[in-house]
Amino acid sequence: MITKICGITSPAALAAAVDHGAAMVGFVFYPPSPRCLAPAQAGPLADAVPAGVDRVGVFVDPDDALLAEVLGRVRLDMVQLHGNETPARLKQVRAKFGLPVIKAIKLASVADLAKARDYDGVADWLLFEAPAPDRPGALPGGNGQSFDWRLLAGQKFRRPWLLSGGLDAGNLAQAVRSSGAVAVDVSSGVEDAPGRKNPARIKEFLVTAAAL
Repeated sequence: MITKICGITSPAALAAAVDHGAAMVGFVFYPPSPRCLAPAQAGPLADAVPAGVDRVGVFVDPDDALLAEVLGRVRLDMVQLHGNETPARLKQVRAKFGLPVIKAIKLASVADLAKARDYDGVADWLLFEAPAPDRPGALPGGNGQSFDWRLLAGQKFRRPWLLSGGLDAGNLAQAVRSSGAVAVDVSSGVEDAPGRKNPARIKEFLVTAAAL
């Protein structure tokens, strides 16, 4: 099981993710998020990530200036685009910055799978999560919202994909069985409060994933 711990903000959370087998760690660069880091904060954390673990920068509809600023100060291996970026924009980002791209796709019904096909083959990875809740100030991701995992069962894509949204150690096995996922992403499911990762919950999630 490939695992990604997203929204890392502290050395303790990073150590828990790395020590217990996360394949990817995510750093958020979206100011409304409680997990957002300035490049000066993210740089030392990214530098502490050992070889073999991918450092993912999470952005929401970023312009080239923001991407250039962050990438100039933070060592990243991948860029995750979590907004309304088009397939054409993904191509621009990949060409300009030379990094693999993960594209987040909101999945609420079978009809949403058609949108995913538009990005399949353009993005290097797809990430499936629930739409943002209908409330003021809702974030594009990291809301702890899940969707019907069975929508992904039996679906074939050209690119690998991550299951995200509402996952935690308690429901991970069911989510994997229902969706057929071989890669998972978690943020709020290993937190005590938004933006406050709990190293013990990170360990529990990763140990659970390793046993699947």
